[in-house]
Amino acid sequence: MNFVFISPNFPETYYRWCAALKARGVNVLGVGDAPYHELRQELKDALTEYYAVSSLGDLKQMISALDHFRYRYGRLDFIESDNEWWLTQDATLRQWFDVRTGFWPADMEKIKAKSAMKKCFQQAGVKTARYCLFSTGGDKAPVYAFAKEVGYPLFAKPNIGVGAADSKSIHNDDELEEFLNRELPTQYIIEEYLEGEVVSFDGICDDDSNVVFCDHEHFPTPPADLVNLALDDCYYCCDFSIPLKGFDSKSFRKMGEATVKAFGIRKRFFHIEYFRLTKDKPGFAKRGEIVALECNMRPPGGYTPDLIDFACSVSVYDIYADVICFNQNFQKMDYEKYLAFSISRRDELNYAHSHEEIMEKYGSNVCMHGRYPKSIADDLGDDYYFGRFKTYEEGKAFDEFIRKKA
Repeated sequence: MNFVFISPNFPETYYRWCAALKARGVNVLGVGDAPYHELRQELKDALTEYYAVSSLGDLKQMISALDHFRYRYGRLDFIESDNEWWLTQDATLRQWFDVRTGFWPADMEKIKAKSAMKKCFQQAGVKTARYCLFSTGGDKAPVYAFAKEVGYPLFAKPNIGVGAADSKSIHNDDELEEFLNRELPTQYIIEEYLEGEVVSFDGICDDDSNVVFCDHEHFPTPPADLVNLALDDCYYCCDFSIPLKGFDSKSFRKMGEATVKAFGIRKRFFHIEYFRLTKDKPGFAKRGEIVALECNMRPPGGYTPDLIDFACSVSVYDIYADVICFNQNFQKMDYEKYLAFSISRRDELNYAHSHEEIMEKYGSNVCMHGRYPKSIADDLGDDYYFGRFKTYEEGKAFDEFIRKKA
C-alpha cells in the first residue's frame, strides 16, 4: 500500500501517524515544505521517501511530487494531509491520480462551506442555527430582515474558512451597517448568536461510516474569543465511559454517530463541533440543548490527538492505522480512562506560579508540556500543559493553579 502523507512534519507530533502506518507495512511517502535535514529522526525512520517542495499550496509542484512517487512505487492508494488547510487540494490530487479512498472536489462543498454543512446536520436530526449569506456588493435587505427576525447579537464568519481570526460579533444596526459596508474578502455566513460552550465529537470511522473509536471534548471559552481577545485557555477531553454532571453523553454519542453517517465520512479521523447552549434562545432552543456548529474532516487541532490518547489510554494513531489497513480497530480498549485537561498560557500575561512550581505540585499528573509553534500560537496560546485526572474537580484545580494571575 502506498500512502502519501502531506505535511507529515506539522504539527510536530504528526510523525506518529506515519510511524503507525509503517509498523503495518505501509509505504509512507511524505511531501512537505521543510528540508529533509530538518525532519525529526522518528519521521525520517517512518517514511519510505520524502519529497520537499517550496510551497505545499503550489499544485504544480504537488503533482510533480506525486508523479515521482507513482513512477517509483506504482499506484497511489491514499493521499491525506489531516490538515484543514490542504483538504481541498487533497481532493484535487485524489481526482488527478484517480485515488478513490477519500473526497473528490465535487464532495467539498458540504465539507468546507458552513452553510452546506447544515443540510447534513439536519439529515442527522441535529438542530442548526438560522443564518443568511452575504458578499460585498450583494443585497443588504435580506440581512436586515434576518436581523429583525432573530434579534441581536449576530455572529459573522467566512462561509468557507479556517480558524476564528476573521469572525465578528454584531450587536446592533450600526455595527451591522458598518460590517455590510466593508470590502469583505469572501462570502460570509451570518448566524443568530448562541450562548454556549463548544462540545466536539471526535473519532475514527471505518469504510462504512461506522464509528470504531470516539471521545468528546469540551471548550468552555469560545474559539473566537481566544483569538480576538488573546486569552489563555482550558479545554478537556473525556472518554464516553466517564460521566459528566449535566451532560447526556449517551444521547450525544448517538447524535455524533448519526452525523458521521449523514456526512458519509469513510476511513477518516473526524472532529465535529456542536454548541451546548448555556442560555435559552427564544423561539429556537432551550438551555442545555445541542446545536450543530461545523464538521471537520481531520483530527482536532494542535496536539489534541495526544490529549485524547492520555484521556482514553489508547493510541489514536494505531487505531487510525488499523482502520486504514484492516478496516477495524485491533487495539486493546479496556485500560483505565481519565479526564485530560489542556491548559495554555500567553507570554504577555503575568502568572502567579512558575513552571517549576507547576511541576512540583502536578508533576505526576502532567503527561506532556511545551510550547506551541508560532504558526498556531495565536489560536492556542504559547505554553501548554496536558494533565489527566479522575475527576472534573481535580482538573479544574489544575487549570486554576496554572492560569492564576500574579
